[in-house]
Amino acid sequence: MCPRTKEQNELIRIKRREQILDVAARSYFRTGGSFDIRDVAREAGLGYGTVYHYYPNRHLLIEDVLDSGFERCEQVSAEWVDISGSSPDDRQLLMYCKALLRLWQSDARAYLVYKMAAEHYAGLPEKERHHAKIRFMERLYVPLQLIARCEDDSVDHMLAVLVGCCGLYYYAGNSGLDIDRIARLAIQAITKEYEHDHIKEQA
Repeated sequence: MCPRTKEQNELIRIKRREQILDVAARSYFRTGGSFDIRDVAREAGLGYGTVYHYYPNRHLLIEDVLDSGFERCEQVSAEWVDISGSSPDDRQLLMYCKALLRLWQSDARAYLVYKMAAEHYAGLPEKERHHAKIRFMERLYVPLQLIARCEDDSVDHMLAVLVGCCGLYYYAGNSGLDIDRIARLAIQAITKEYEHDHIKEQA
């Protein structure tokens, strides 16, 4: 049997790391972030020593889970900011909401970024929490405000709908997401807010 090449070993390393990160993200939902390395190893079907080789403690593991989740979310955000250009409309915002939901449904790490943002990244050490909050605000929240054409906190209501409904998929074990319906509900959270403010201004 021929020994593996350097390239083959690197592919195996990347595949294992991705497997560990995916399992860790899902373990976070199941345990509320209280999982340990043994839990991840058992669920991933890997030896404890193998997982420990990559991540000797859960804090490093969660840090990498979030970092990779941020990268995927930022890619989607950047693409939609480019698409929306200087004249975004409600249809583009609806499509963006659907794109987010599809990403979250297929990628627990990406969803975890927004789920933890809703909790102000409370489970992280202070330094990492501060960094995550700034990264979320600058690279995900502000671009979303541009797409939504909102400078107030009405985007928070939209995200609350999206994050909450997607949470049913991860926490309650729902078989799937009604992406069209959830996206429309999220848009209504912004339009209702706008209508309410508009009525107050006229009163």
